Amino acid sequence: MVAYTVVRVSGTTLTDWLRARGDEALAAVLRARPDLATPRPANTGVLAARAATRASVARVAEGLDTFTLAVLDALLAAGADREPVPLTVVDIDVSAQRVRAAVRQLRDLAVAWGEDDAISLVPAAREAGGLFPTGLGRPSPALDDVDVAEAVAALPVDEQDVLTRLASNGPIGNTRDAAVVVALGQAKTPIQRLLARGLLTRVDATTVELPRQVGLVVRPESAIVVDEPKPKTKAHKAVDSTAAGAALEFLRFTRTLLQAWSEEPAPVLKVGGLGIRDLRKLTKVLDISERDGVLLVEVAVAASLVVDNEAATNPEYVPTHHSDTWVTASPANQWATLAAAWLDLPRLPGIGGMRDAKERLLAPLSEDLRRPVAPLERTRVLRALADLKPGTGIVDVDELAALLAWRAPRRGGRLRDEIVRWTLQEATALGIVAHGALTGPGRTLLEEGTAAAAKRMAEVMPEPIDHVLVQADLTVVAPGPLEPHLAMRINEVADVESAGSATVYRVSETSLRRALDGGQSASDLHELFRTSSRTPVPQSLTYMIDDVARRHGRLRGGATASFLRCDDPALIAEVAASPVAAALRLRKIAPTVLVSPVALVEILDELRAAGFTPAAEDSEGQVVDLRPTGRRVQAPVRAVRRVATKAPDDDQLIDIVVSMRAGDRAADSKRSRPVTPAANTADTLALLQGAARAQQTVWVGMVDANGVASERLLRPQRIGGGVLEGTDPDTEGITRIPLHRITRAAVVESS
Repeated sequence: MVAYTVVRVSGTTLTDWLRARGDEALAAVLRARPDLATPRPANTGVLAARAATRASVARVAEGLDTFTLAVLDALLAAGADREPVPLTVVDIDVSAQRVRAAVRQLRDLAVAWGEDDAISLVPAAREAGGLFPTGLGRPSPALDDVDVAEAVAALPVDEQDVLTRLASNGPIGNTRDAAVVVALGQAKTPIQRLLARGLLTRVDATTVELPRQVGLVVRPESAIVVDEPKPKTKAHKAVDSTAAGAALEFLRFTRTLLQAWSEEPAPVLKVGGLGIRDLRKLTKVLDISERDGVLLVEVAVAASLVVDNEAATNPEYVPTHHSDTWVTASPANQWATLAAAWLDLPRLPGIGGMRDAKERLLAPLSEDLRRPVAPLERTRVLRALADLKPGTGIVDVDELAALLAWRAPRRGGRLRDEIVRWTLQEATALGIVAHGALTGPGRTLLEEGTAAAAKRMAEVMPEPIDHVLVQADLTVVAPGPLEPHLAMRINEVADVESAGSATVYRVSETSLRRALDGGQSASDLHELFRTSSRTPVPQSLTYMIDDVARRHGRLRGGATASFLRCDDPALIAEVAASPVAAALRLRKIAPTVLVSPVALVEILDELRAAGFTPAAEDSEGQVVDLRPTGRRVQAPVRAVRRVATKAPDDDQLIDIVVSMRAGDRAADSKRSRPVTPAANTADTLALLQGAARAQQTVWVGMVDANGVASERLLRPQRIGGGVLEGTDPDTEGITRIPLHRITRAAVVESS
């Protein structure tokens, strides 16, 4: 039988309360708190025990808004974690309906239970709520008959300042002035005088506490913000078109990054990550800020366009084969890949280049930037924007940060507000947000996924154009995004000079040589400009192409893997004329030298098989042995996958609730002494077979494939093939249990 801790405050236990709830209510608890469903709880007692654990309750508290936390703190202040209290103990200046709604939310989360006249909290709620609920200290009996407001009003300014600081920052203060208790006439410091007046309580020699009665007088009424802040907003008309322009710009940066690191990969630091010098080199080429550069490289790696090649010596960041596929995709699909990678990125690009508490630089792409909660925080920001009408944006990002802080004051840590600002900046650079508003493609990405977002972005992106405008100053103007094939051709023959809604390219001798090096001829270049330009091709460009092409390739070089040399030209001629020469791709470059792109070991083996007797030599002409010393295998590429925890779907929730109900009935059943299969399998089979013949109900303890123990009540129908098949006595549903998973069994005694 599964053991669990009974969570009892006074009167009804949490287990009893959960059992009395309907199936939909239990499913709602599991839906709101998916951590309770893994592993599958055997019964409601196990569910109650998990719901009351400190870690799980703290996770719930992180999702509560400021008002609901204030209600929780008020219940804790009244001692609801020790004994039931009425709803009237919540003394907040709001309607009773709002308080009931907050308590209902706590009940739905299984943090609170009971009716309005007897509300109980799980004991762990006190730790989740803080040591000082509502931010107030413990009451002081010495102040019960004192007019605290009058006493505080009569204090000098320095003593009132001390009380105000404690009321604002927490009721506990550390000080040396509490070391010795002195009378009021002997007190020298404000704290000593307050201790003597009884308006502060001495905890120990270095600690004082502000009594609850004083805190209620000193703390302003606005300490608890009961209403959600309303940020100022503004409607915009060009949100999607602005986002499309930003997206195209980010795609251009990404393509430039891939080209730059294809030609000269960036080295990986010894401790991991990208060096600041290499980051600045990249940002200088792209003419962007370092912050935008960090975002660019982080997204490129997250989208698997770039990867650390993990070389044993001198590892580098190198584009992947996937990047070649990405470059040929449509701009909308390219954007969707990058946007989805950013949304799921478990890292904070915003802290790249900053320094930690030890003044250590946080390098981009290093493990220092990893924050598993980053996708959740990023999604929270975007969902806050999704709550606004389409085309409506936030005017002040600080107001958005204040809104999110109110909705979840326990979440985010010290970088909470900065994460909001970074998310908006990054989403704007990617075209997910524009003018402080969530764009149409961004909203689709958030709600429907990558494929639908790509289609939505394709609708708002300008149609690709099939022409350029060649100017007399040797510039080529693209008045919009070019078709992929034309863009590739223009990029081969010209360099980007400025980008934006219209891209300006510059044709130079260097760019023309690059195109000729790529295999194009002068006639190909003339044809490209003649067919793609809507303006006449300048004569100066025609002359430049012909001049560069005439000088190009007069001096040639090539690469080879192997060579054969011999002082006897006749032997070289014999090898070149042999049938094996064609297969080995041997080519004569001198009367006594043959070269080939084939590996030397293979050439030597083939020539020896053909009757020749070649030998290998090193760079100094000495004969060497190239025979292999043993088998070698290529080191596998380490694959890294991010697996996100997935909440159960509705069907799974229903199945879990049904299983818990069955576990409850099994736990409540009266049964005979159980038989353990490990001790006597034959007796267990005999018990089950006898129950099947007598139509008796049996209690079965079992372990599932994940090792989770549970209990069921069954009326055995058939035993065979290593499976027990029976019906649930209440639902009449068919259940099949492998015999090897049964740990214990007993006959349920009839009442």
